[in-house]
Amino acid sequence: MSKQRYIELLAPAKNTECAREAVLHGADAVYIGAPKFGARAAAGNSLEDLAELVTFAHQYRVRIYVTVNVILYDEELKEVESLIWELWRIGVDALIIQDMGILQMNLPPIPLHASTQMDNRTPEKVRFLEDAGFRQVVLARELSLQQIQEISDKTTVPLECFVHGSLCVSNSGQCYLSRALCGRSANRGECAQYCRLPYNLEDADGKILIRQKHLLSIKDLNRTQYLEELIDAGVSALKIEGRLKDVSYVKNVTAWYRQKLDEIIQRRPDLKRTSSGYSRLTFQPNLQKSFNRGFTTYFTKGRPDKLGNPDTPKSMGEPVGRVKEIRGNSLTVAGLIPFSNGDGLSFFDEQGNMEGFRVNRVEDNRLFPAQATHVKPNTQLYRTFDQAFERELEKPSAQRFIPVSIKCWETGFGFALSMEDNESHRTVISFEQSKEPAARPQKENIRTQLSKLGNTCFEAVSCEIDWEKDWFVPVSRWAELRRQLCEKMERVRTLNDRREEIRIVPTTHAFPEKALTYLGNVLNQKAAEFYMAHGVTSIDPAFEARNFTKEGKMADSSEVVMFNKYCLRYELGVCSRMSKQAKLFNEPLFLVYNNKRIQLSFDCKDCEMHLTLTE
Repeated sequence: MSKQRYIELLAPAKNTECAREAVLHGADAVYIGAPKFGARAAAGNSLEDLAELVTFAHQYRVRIYVTVNVILYDEELKEVESLIWELWRIGVDALIIQDMGILQMNLPPIPLHASTQMDNRTPEKVRFLEDAGFRQVVLARELSLQQIQEISDKTTVPLECFVHGSLCVSNSGQCYLSRALCGRSANRGECAQYCRLPYNLEDADGKILIRQKHLLSIKDLNRTQYLEELIDAGVSALKIEGRLKDVSYVKNVTAWYRQKLDEIIQRRPDLKRTSSGYSRLTFQPNLQKSFNRGFTTYFTKGRPDKLGNPDTPKSMGEPVGRVKEIRGNSLTVAGLIPFSNGDGLSFFDEQGNMEGFRVNRVEDNRLFPAQATHVKPNTQLYRTFDQAFERELEKPSAQRFIPVSIKCWETGFGFALSMEDNESHRTVISFEQSKEPAARPQKENIRTQLSKLGNTCFEAVSCEIDWEKDWFVPVSRWAELRRQLCEKMERVRTLNDRREEIRIVPTTHAFPEKALTYLGNVLNQKAAEFYMAHGVTSIDPAFEARNFTKEGKMADSSEVVMFNKYCLRYELGVCSRMSKQAKLFNEPLFLVYNNKRIQLSFDCKDCEMHLTLTE
């Protein structure tokens, strides 16, 4: 049989509560923010909390990856180096980074993963990162299966890609809109999410073509149907987005993808998951019931028909039927979907605006809203908050177990007990005990006693009693022996859980480009030194190095501030490659929000849309 490939389900966590639930609901690895310097500035965690999380997760061989993935100013480098050593000391398994200056630091032997913010989209770039010492590379979100396959064919480093969650409309790592408009940098973890705001679309004459629509807001990623094809294209780690999402989202989405991947792995002997154990759920996962703006497979199989969701940047929820009748202060919904008191429902009014209401009372499919609503007959309703489902997730909704087999046999001076897990870890306890015949059969009772593994991470899948006769042993003795056996197995598993240790060795192999513009995101001297050591001869400073005027405007904003595979021409059905109607627009086109004007330009050769600020 060919060598097995390890497949990792990587779940997000904004805090250690979310992280623990990700572990219990089936994650093979969790990515979470350090106290500082993560690409979600609002999702930092203390070293003490991270240390406890590492201990908990490692029971199940679940790995903890910590994000230190912002670009850094020179004055921050010393603090970051110290932080990395602390993360290593508490047992963190890897760092996700963006700033290449980190490779110039005095580092512990901690594995480094290349963040998607590095814009990892070509075989040449990924091969460079592999040769520089990275142990995993997070691919740009907008790559197709074919592009992923091309990268896999030319590299050997494990590849990670996103399979679910919110999408940046910009190419990975190349959005400077927030920084340019208000000084908050996405590459510093402070994105103001201007892509989710409503804009007017104007032509060159100032004519409003579209009024107050969320023209840069796109649907959320859902690659459920392509998991196996992604694996076959070379992806080893499948990543869920969501380091700002709540705990119910993490539970539901992690459990969903765990089930889907298990179905694939169970029929594929060439695949194996990277962590231990299995999860037992109290609910049925359903992606429609967690935050989503509608779903897209993005560019997995080429450009989809519609990527945008211009009507709202809020969660769409699940379709639950159309309004059949309005009667007094109630409405009747066509269909058989059950509702609960407290459900949150939404709909689009005649102007295309999203409205919502809470359900105060339910009588079969007749709903009594908690407040007056303008909903009309035949309007499609969406459930954005499922009260019954959320109540299920508020309670403990999963347990995770390591399967073990227990055996008890006689010895010359008493008895012996063994415990063996499904990874061939084994521990044995022997004890002295006089052999007195029991007054009644004991074996079934002993199996019951030994299988009560309580609050441990173990579950007995078999318990064999190999005795010639039924002997009497006090129940209290079995309880103590069972505790000792579990403690010994925990120690054995811990001793055999070896962290990967990788020291970054300085290299001089050539970077794919000789010159770096601001798109290289070089913000400190160590990063510049790294690139120069790898053959780069011209380096422009990062966009974040630029100054602001007293009025709060970027001193120089003439460059492109967002690069997109998403294209408004295509979304509106006027792509110049596909329709002559493109000539109906008097270009250039502008997005206008308050007093801010953003010019659109279209690179049809590379099939991209670019955004540039105007005065």
